[in-house]
Amino acid sequence: MRLSPEQLAARKKRNVAIAGALVAFIILIFTVTVLNLKRNVEARAALNSAEVVATP
Repeated sequence: MRLSPEQLAARKKRNVAIAGALVAFIILIFTVTVLNLKRNVEARAALNSAEVVATP
């Protein structure tokens, strides 16, 4: 079965849209992960500074 030029163009557009959505999803996951790691580092720093102040 041979696809017509219109069908090939539609397939290419669909593939580009899927690739764009996948890249956007990966960027979203990466951003959320980095923000969570940053939040955890800040929380640990705050906890450690509170322990230093509380230690006689």
